[in-house]
Amino acid sequence: MKKNFTQLSVKTASDLAFGKAPKPITCGFALRLGSGQVYPELNFTLPMMTLDKAHWAAVVSHYEEIGEMVRRASKRLHLPGLMIEFELLPPMTEHPEWGAEITSILQRHLRLAHEESGLSCALRVTPTDIRDVTRPPELRSGKAWDAVRQSFDSCAAAGADLLSIESVGGKEVCDEAMLYGDMEGVVFALGVLAPRDVEFLWNEIVAICSEHKIIPGGDSACGFANTAMQLASQGMLPEVFAAIVRAASAVRSLVAYECGAVGPSKDCAYEGPILKAITGTPISMEGKSASCAHFSPVGNVAAAMCDLWSNESVQNIRLLSGSAPEAFLELLAYDCRLFNKAIESGTEQTYQKLLVDSDIYESPQALVLSPDSTFRIASAIVKEPTHYRKTAAASREAVAIIRQAIDDGKLQLAERESHWLERIHSSLEALPQHEEDLVGAMSDQYGRLYTPRSYGL
Repeated sequence: MKKNFTQLSVKTASDLAFGKAPKPITCGFALRLGSGQVYPELNFTLPMMTLDKAHWAAVVSHYEEIGEMVRRASKRLHLPGLMIEFELLPPMTEHPEWGAEITSILQRHLRLAHEESGLSCALRVTPTDIRDVTRPPELRSGKAWDAVRQSFDSCAAAGADLLSIESVGGKEVCDEAMLYGDMEGVVFALGVLAPRDVEFLWNEIVAICSEHKIIPGGDSACGFANTAMQLASQGMLPEVFAAIVRAASAVRSLVAYECGAVGPSKDCAYEGPILKAITGTPISMEGKSASCAHFSPVGNVAAAMCDLWSNESVQNIRLLSGSAPEAFLELLAYDCRLFNKAIESGTEQTYQKLLVDSDIYESPQALVLSPDSTFRIASAIVKEPTHYRKTAAASREAVAIIRQAIDDGKLQLAERESHWLERIHSSLEALPQHEEDLVGAMSDQYGRLYTPRSYGL
């Protein structure tokens, strides 16, 4: 039965903390999340190489090497717990048996690590959402959807402890809307199209997890809000636009939890704190220690409410110290020691404040991720009855947060950014009350980009 979140899981913003979640979970080999510790989540990928049947033995050897490294390094670093994430590359989803084989390899190494040293650990597996290989995307049928679904099932059977995805429904519209700075189009993509796809997809994922008795983790708005963040970093999109897209993106990711996901959320889901405030589930986050994968203006504030701390991804290449995955596992391990020592010593609120204060007035994108902003945006979301209205409310609240920081003299914006903020505000205020009216208007502008039947329209 679909859940309807009408109130927050926390009473105040100060209840949002790292290492603690209102609804802890246990997964894999006794890895308890949200119960008072932060653990590393290590993510890795292949170096530049050909990924096909002819080179498959070389692919396998990379993952065997990483698995052996995890067992060795977890002992060296005295890790109390570890999540590793296997993000399938597109050919591994297209050929479900490939993804399943790597899943089995990594699961074997984690089992050995647990047996050899008592390491609490778990394996997150994230198939690639390849359903947008055609344009307009066919999201609910066809060869790509069949491969995605089979990939989930095969990886679950091969030893995944939890399943996640970075789903793409609505991205075909959101990308173009962002390029034109069209906030109305973004709200249509994130508040009307994307929630319908997430619901369809997560009903399937939750059923697969139930069949295999594993955990449905969560979705990520990476393809939406992180795209906006990277466009902003290149000067192709205003920072205030990216900040508001971040807030708006939380609603489509929330739908996974409405369908039965229980966390932990994906590391690249920077909307995770909003999800934690609403659902109470543990979250994975990334920031300064993920600069191997991408740069961001939220390196410290992103850590303020995490339960897992991730490096996003790094290629299995050699560095001066050793392999890149081992180097970043060490980096995460030391980050987590600091989180956990702060909790143990009772200074976690002080440490959290430093993480937040060091970032939030450097960028509006950081501002909307603070605990106070998270609480306000989450509160705005749960007050509204539909995904469309929730998305609009989250966007408007983000604008209000940024405006207040400017009025208080804490956030300085360039003239161009200020102009865009007012333009966005006007667009949001002009949104129709009912999504049916928006669908009619947007179908004329973006109808060529999407297939209505992919969204049950």
